[in-house]
Amino acid sequence: MDIPRGTYGFRFAEDKELQLCVLFAAGYDVITSPSYRWDGLERTDGPLLLFQYTISGEGIYESGNRTHRVTAGQAILAEIPGPHRYYYHPESREPWEFLFLLFRPNLILPHWRKFLREAGEVPYLPLDSAPVRLSRMIVVDAGAGRINDPLAASSCVYQFMTELARMQVTTLRDRETWPENVRRAAEFIELNYSRMISIDQLAEQVSLSKYHLIRRFSAATGLTPGAYLTRIRTEKAMELLRGTGLSIESIAEQVGYSSGSYFIKAFRGLTGLTPGEFRRGDESLVYRKLFFD
Repeated sequence: MDIPRGTYGFRFAEDKELQLCVLFAAGYDVITSPSYRWDGLERTDGPLLLFQYTISGEGIYESGNRTHRVTAGQAILAEIPGPHRYYYHPESREPWEFLFLLFRPNLILPHWRKFLREAGEVPYLPLDSAPVRLSRMIVVDAGAGRINDPLAASSCVYQFMTELARMQVTTLRDRETWPENVRRAAEFIELNYSRMISIDQLAEQVSLSKYHLIRRFSAATGLTPGAYLTRIRTEKAMELLRGTGLSIESIAEQVGYSSGSYFIKAFRGLTGLTPGEFRRGDESLVYRKLFFD
């Protein structure tokens, strides 16, 4: 997914009659200079909540008397103002690449602090997790000018926060309880969705019969292996539809469908939209894919 580099700010007029979440800024950056440094007690733009997710490279996050190395897959969760600092690792040999979101605490602070208590200030989130995918989409939509009113911005913030909380109470907990062969099957699907995959092949990979694979996978995840594959393909297609100019046929091929018509049917069956409708933004920014389960 092509992510536009830069920072996008939002300053919509406040509506006294509506209580909305407030998106302050979103962006993507690649840092190579030791001069990159933020001090949470020196900033004057608060109160804000910061979610900053490292894609590659390394930074340092200091909070109170704790120092964290922030590497790929880790996020910084910080309240501004606050007793923290974060900066480019002075000994890093590669750029620090990250996504970030800044939003006001309005309406979401209890959810934020609950996640913070359970996950910590520098949690690990898989690159393919729902909050990270959604943060990428928010930055892409910001760069494309699609977040153009306070309701759309509020939708982005609340949806992101909901997925962050949902990940902690469901995905992280539940996946750890999956049997090892179910986890291996899910990982195989996630890595090979574009060239996939018969149930027989998947069963062979995890040393189960086809019957036992379907039964155990469905019991652990709530989805059959085929439905899980469709979900992964649809999520990947959403990123390509919003983040690239590829044709529907090309996207269908990239995510593993033999034809555009089959792709359209599967996509609409899961989301209620055709790929073209999703790309055009005919619906709001409430991405239905986040509620597949």
